[in-house]
Amino acid sequence: MAHAWWKWLGLAGVVGVAVSGAAVARQERERRAYTPDEVRDRLHARHAASEAEQSDEDGT
Repeated sequence: MAHAWWKWLGLAGVVGVAVSGAAVARQERERRAYTPDEVRDRLHARHAASEAEQSDEDGT
């Protein structure tokens, strides 16, 4: 009985790893849900925003 806390600690670790893995898998599925055109459009929009921000900082 004195070593029972090790078992609970190990079980908590396993549960933590499982939950983390499930969260990562869910995020990966959401990321892959974009079509290539959507990804391209998002990247172009981010680039344009970055360029606009850069030109604002330069004062040009």
